[in-house]
Amino acid sequence: MKEPISSCEVPAPQGTPASGSRVLRFQANFRWQGVPVAEYKQAGEHWCGVTRTVLVGEAGESTDFHLRYFEIAPNGFTSLEEHDHEHAVVVLRGRGQVRLGETVHELSFGDTVYVAPREVHQFRNSSDTEPFGILCIVNARRDRPVVKDVKQG
Repeated sequence: MKEPISSCEVPAPQGTPASGSRVLRFQANFRWQGVPVAEYKQAGEHWCGVTRTVLVGEAGESTDFHLRYFEIAPNGFTSLEEHDHEHAVVVLRGRGQVRLGETVHELSFGDTVYVAPREVHQFRNSSDTEPFGILCIVNARRDRPVVKDVKQG
């Protein structure tokens, strides 16, 4: 039986399965050679200006985790959501904010965030000019997020 796709992602285009170890060459524009960039989620008003690049986890690897790079455009934001799975995030580019519960934390290069299960969270780029880029490590098998109404919090 096929596992359901998490609603926090749109399936990435499936290319040729990985044939063992490999190197993904980083490029100056925060892209990786040969790795497609996709929309963050299905279109909606609950997020704005976010792209997703799956570096490990959708090319035939047998890992228990996925490694993804999300880039949030100036004034963009991810969904305000909660879910049962946990994840770790490391800031690679720019400055931004993370909301964890009711608390907002300022973030910059190298800062690391642990998002605990069932924690309401959201990442935001507060810049008018610079992208905010984060690496996200998450379980390969995960539940569907519950998007929270921004008015609810």
